[in-house]
Parts: sequence; structure tokens; C-alpha cells
Amino acid sequence: MERKTFLSVLGLLTVKAALPIVQSMKPDLFYFKDDGIIPNSKFPLLRYSNAFAARNNEGARWLETKFANNNWTNSWRNGIYPFHHYHSTSHEVLGIYSGSALLQLGGEKGEKVSVQAGDILIIPAGVGHKKLESINLGVVGAYPEGRDWDLNRGQPGERPQVDKNIAALPIPSTDPLLGTNVGLPTIWLA
Repeated sequence: MERKTFLSVLGLLTVKAALPIVQSMKPDLFYFKDDGIIPNSKFPLLRYSNAFAARNNEGARWLETKFANNNWTNSWRNGIYPFHHYHSTSHEVLGIYSGSALLQLGGEKGEKVSVQAGDILIIPAGVGHKKLESINLGVVGAYPEGRDWDLNRGQPGERPQVDKNIAALPIPSTDPLLGTNVGLPTIWLA
């Protein structure tokens, strides 16, 4: 029996994929101000770079399980919309399980950020995001407590209701990657 098949049968590939996660892992923080079109957020967008080793379908399954174990559910697999958008009824996590992409974060006046397989982004409600280009991109998305999400594009008439929605959202009690008492809850409450 081939080593990879043997380890898979024993369930050790999943253990191996989880090894890079360290409770003290520090994310990159990105802050975006309201630009008059995209509300953005007072909370930073978090990017965990090279946070997990699994790739392709194995990586997608790993992300779905990890997110669900940390109470980020209502997950999906797909890509990232190629237009500026944001959510006002939920925060969002995106785990990149294959390929790479260049994203525009924070709206037109925001920042271009490269992501690749192994990266995890936690996007606060209100923060604009858009895919500019990608190669073989595979993404798992999920929401704290399985919240329903809306889709806003910075169109006239969205505000002030989206601002009220965003202000009413609680800070998630868990980080979708690291769990409780670390990562997102401590950073957003600081």
C-alpha cells in the first residue's frame, strides 16, 4: 500500500494538515475606512497566511470541518465575485484551498492584496472585496453561527439600512481558524 493511502486510512493526513496551526499564529491586519460608497469597518480584516497545508478537495473538506468546529457554518465552495461587494448581515471567512488571486479589498480606494492556497481571510461586515484576477482559485466561505448573508454593491439606497445592520452585529465568539479566546475575538475587542 502506498504511504499516502496508508496514512489516509489511518486519518494521519488530516493530522499532518493541521500541524501548521499554532494557537499563537498572528494574522496580518488590514484597516479600511468608509469611502462614502463602501462602508468598510472599524474592525480590521484579518489574513492568516499559509495557515494550513491541505489542498484541493482535501483542503476544502479540512476548511469546512475547521470552520464548523469553530461555529462558522452555512459554508459554500466557489470563488470570489469579480465586482465590489460587501455583506451587512454577517461577517465572512474565506479559506483559499487551491490556486491564487489578486483581490481588491476595501473598495476602489482600498488595497490590492494577493492570496494563495493556504490563506484564510476574515472579512468584517461592510468591508468591500472583489476578485481582480485568479488562477485555479478554490474558496470555502462560511459565516459565524451560520448567519444568513446579504449582497450589497455600494449602490444608492443601500444606506443607511446597511449601516444599521452592521452596527447591530455581535463580534463572533470564535476565530474560524483558532477557536475561542484567540485571534479574532481578542483582536476585535482590543
